Amino acid sequence: MDGVLIHEGVPIPGADTFLKRLRDSGKPFLVLTNNSIYTQRDLHARLARMGLDVPVEHIWTSALATAKFLEDQRPGGTAYVIGEAGLTTALHDVGYVLTDTDPDFVILGETRTYSFEAMTKAVRLIDAGARFIATNPDETGPSAEGALPATGAVAALITKATGVEPYFVGKPNPLMMRAGLNAIGAHSENSAMIGDRMDTDIVSGMEAGMSTFLVLTGLTQAEDVERFPYRPTRVVESIADLVDLV
Repeated sequence: MDGVLIHEGVPIPGADTFLKRLRDSGKPFLVLTNNSIYTQRDLHARLARMGLDVPVEHIWTSALATAKFLEDQRPGGTAYVIGEAGLTTALHDVGYVLTDTDPDFVILGETRTYSFEAMTKAVRLIDAGARFIATNPDETGPSAEGALPATGAVAALITKATGVEPYFVGKPNPLMMRAGLNAIGAHSENSAMIGDRMDTDIVSGMEAGMSTFLVLTGLTQAEDVERFPYRPTRVVESIADLVDLV
C-alpha cells in the first residue's frame, strides 16, 4: 500500500487506474500492509477518502496474517497484546481471548502509544513462559514529522530484556504472502508481488515463488537495487507503468 498506491497520504498517479483495471479484470488481488494498527474497514475508509476504491475483502494486513498464523498453530488460544484495534479485532475474530494472566502468547504490534507499563508486563510474561510473536519487523514508521519507532524497535527492547527473539509474521516472512494467496485462492506461479522495498516486499514475494515488480515511488531507489543479492523480475518507475499488464 504505502509507497505503491499512496505516498505520505497522497495517491500515487496511476494508482486509481490500476485498481480499477484490477477490479474490472476480475482477477483476485490483495493490497498489503505491514502496519497492524488499522482494521480492514479502517483502511478501506482511509483509501476511499483519497479516491482509491479497495473493497474490504481485498485488504491484507500483518495483523490478519498474525491472527491466521495463531489460529492454525494454537486454535482458541490466549494472548497478551500490545497493539491497536487492527490487531485485537483480528485476534477476536479467530476466537482468541486477550488476557494478562498466564497467556499462551505475548503479541506485539504497531501502536502510537507504547507504554513502559505494557512493555514491562510483556517482559515478565515472556520470562514466565509466554511465547513471543510480533506482527512485523519494521524498525521505524513514517510520519509527517519524521521517523517513528515501530514494532521491530520495540521488539528489540523486549528481546534485550528477556533474551527471547520474537517470531515475526509480516513481511519479509513469505508466510504473509502464502497466507494471502490462500485467502484469495491464488497460486504463486501465476501471481505477482508489487512493492517499493527490496528488503521486505521483493524478497518475500521471491521467497513465496511469485514474480516481483519493484516500483520506485517509495523507499528503494534505482541505485539501491544492485546492493542486494537478489533482483526483482522487473523495475518500473511507478504503478502507472503496470496498468497495461493487468
